[in-house]
Amino acid sequence: MRFAWPLALLLLAVAPLLGLLYWWWLRRKRTHAVQYSSLSLIRAAMPPTSTWRRRLPLVFMAGALTSLALGAARPHRVLGVEQNQTSIILALDISRSMCAVDIEPNRLTVAQAAASAFISDQAGAVQIGIVAFSSSAQLIVPPTADTEVLLDAVENLRTSFGTALGRAQLEAVDAISELNPAVVSTDEDLEGSASGDDDAADVEFVGDIVVLLTDGANSSGPEPLDAARAAADRGVRVYTIGFGTDQPTQMLCGTTQIGADAFGNGEFGAGGFGGDSFGGLTGSTGGGGGRGSTVGDSPPQQLVIDEPALVGIAEITSGEYFRAQDADQLTEVFLNLPTNIELEDREIEISVWFTTAGLVLLLAGLAVSLRFNRF
Repeated sequence: MRFAWPLALLLLAVAPLLGLLYWWWLRRKRTHAVQYSSLSLIRAAMPPTSTWRRRLPLVFMAGALTSLALGAARPHRVLGVEQNQTSIILALDISRSMCAVDIEPNRLTVAQAAASAFISDQAGAVQIGIVAFSSSAQLIVPPTADTEVLLDAVENLRTSFGTALGRAQLEAVDAISELNPAVVSTDEDLEGSASGDDDAADVEFVGDIVVLLTDGANSSGPEPLDAARAAADRGVRVYTIGFGTDQPTQMLCGTTQIGADAFGNGEFGAGGFGGDSFGGLTGSTGGGGGRGSTVGDSPPQQLVIDEPALVGIAEITSGEYFRAQDADQLTEVFLNLPTNIELEDREIEISVWFTTAGLVLLLAGLAVSLRFNRF
């Protein structure tokens, strides 16, 4: 235990000094005692209070003074404090197939609700970042504990064309590298590759993780397994989620969920987190008033999740693959994502402990004095 103001410990002498003063006062009372002819008369006149009860308030007072003196010295103690060492990057697929209505009202809406529930459940305890990806990937929210910013970003996701699973992983790893100096950016070469044989057993992984949610297969950018090896080499686990059913379905997005331009450039615009739509105006190829419509004249498409790739990503990075085919399953997956709670030694001032104890003892002494020493 360390004291920030050690000179305040001199106050500890107050309690024994008061004890000596009380002893001296008792001796003085004996010196000036008055003689009475009958001791029985004195005993009858004295209140029925035993010696220990009369002295109990003094014990409480001495304890209170000692505790207050220790508190005044501002003691510090090293304690193991729980610290959440995890930052989580949510890499969310915003490809146009997320408009599929096999999961009502559509996949994107359900994914937004599950991600929002996860963010709200953390309540700022974990730093969360968001990467949105279609034919390209972009970090739309750097890791932060600001729940409102994260929820707003999820609410404003817009769909675009394409699916870049590899680029999404690399973007997420780079977001972690900005926060954790132990993680090297993907733009920098590593001296050796610990996962060249798809074996992450010898890799020392950090607490930060990537959660990759998609309903399809890679269509552009780096190969997903190559990106997974880059993530594993940097000690970052990737948890993959295959979302959606295997039933043929049409794609139906609300007017606020359409974001890609008519030519499928997949660029990220300013009107929302997704592609810009016709110079920034959000729209769809029919429908209105927020009801949405099918995209283009294409017939209903069958969902094809590249599960081998998602399983491979999880295995290479020592993560885990999940399959979610409805809203409840997806919400459960999100709410059971791992976090890394560690005990960190931290020096904490504990003067409040002693101050509180001193006040309690002082009040107890006052109560006992009023109870047993009535005048």
